[in-house]
Amino acid sequence: MSAEGQAFIVFSLGMLVLMGIGMNMGLALVLTGAGMAFVLDFWDTQLLAQNLVAGVDSFPLLAVPFFILAGELMNSGGISRRIIDMAQAWFGHVRGGLGYVTIGTAIMLSAMSGSALADAAAMSTILLPMMRKHGYPVGPSAGLIAAGGVIGPIIPPSMAFVIYGVTTNTSISSLFIAGIAPGLMMGLGLVIAWKMQLRNFTVQADAPMPVRQRLLVSARAFWALLMPVIIIGGMKSGVFTPTEAAVVAAVYALVVAFVIHREMNVGDLYGVLVRAAKTTAIVMFLCAGAQVASYMITLADLPSVLTGWLGPMVQNPRLLMLVMMVVLVIVGTALDLTPTILIFAPVMLPIAAKAGIDPVYFGLMFVLNGSIGLITPPVGTVLNVVAGVGRVPMHTVIKGVNPFLITYTLILLLFVIFPQLVTAPVAWMR
Repeated sequence: MSAEGQAFIVFSLGMLVLMGIGMNMGLALVLTGAGMAFVLDFWDTQLLAQNLVAGVDSFPLLAVPFFILAGELMNSGGISRRIIDMAQAWFGHVRGGLGYVTIGTAIMLSAMSGSALADAAAMSTILLPMMRKHGYPVGPSAGLIAAGGVIGPIIPPSMAFVIYGVTTNTSISSLFIAGIAPGLMMGLGLVIAWKMQLRNFTVQADAPMPVRQRLLVSARAFWALLMPVIIIGGMKSGVFTPTEAAVVAAVYALVVAFVIHREMNVGDLYGVLVRAAKTTAIVMFLCAGAQVASYMITLADLPSVLTGWLGPMVQNPRLLMLVMMVVLVIVGTALDLTPTILIFAPVMLPIAAKAGIDPVYFGLMFVLNGSIGLITPPVGTVLNVVAGVGRVPMHTVIKGVNPFLITYTLILLLFVIFPQLVTAPVAWMR
């Protein structure tokens, strides 16, 4: 067997075994990369160390810690709560209105934090108790919150798009633009799925608020609503890059929390920084480990090996895309979004490029598929967050999310069959 074939076996079996025993994903990537280097007769400890450093030595990747910090500041500084209050004021009186409030809140929070986990945690903390109080079934309510949370990596700004763009050298700004229309379509899909479920249960609705009070609540959310306008408008107009947008988002959230809302003090800031630093450390070590594995994957030319195996599929872009999405669905049941991007994007993108698939379209589809994996058992990171924060049994959340999981899968298939739904808005917005 050739050295390249041995490297593929080491990579595949190594990741399966190391994940199976519960090893940290970043360390597993380093060890599989080291194993590939050994069979390729390219062993060099200095080279491994250099790739570890190179994995995090990236200016675009600086966006990740600042978007994480912005999300923490939003939740601690009252920004997230004001968004929820505004949505409740306008839709709380409609039958099943808290479900629509959840969907609207998910879309608005997605345009600020770019993190599925942060959005799901914020909504589980505030909205789930409200839905229980009004007689909403716990399963569908928790499932809707989980499904709404995964819009976060799609609508810009998105940490997933930043990581994907850095890993594959794809334009992050173009990926951000590509995520707007699909993210809104995901929200529309949730509205339809929620409306269909309302036939099966009876819920209480709030009394309609006077228009004056609705406007007052909306005015309190003004500074929160201004945040996505500044971020997306600044990037679209060329005032700042996606990385600089993350810094602007963090500074803006800090100013709003301390000066305008005055819901944070210096003592609170320490806890926010610690939580953001812990999350950042996890993500960055994953990026460092992935660089080691990615370098060896490139050295072994595994994309060409896989292209040879796929054969005729390369001549049929839609079939190839469908096969790749099925593979990613299987992967997504076992891996979180970030390691899925770091491990599989560098391998799959060259194959997609040979089939003539637009790299921005493929990036959107890749991240969308990985986001669906966040609410797919057995890992389902967002499911665990909702279950933990909302104190709901895991099996109840899984049962409640299934209708929304089906909805997202249908949307994914729609994008495979009609890629123009993604590419046309991108071309228009450019």
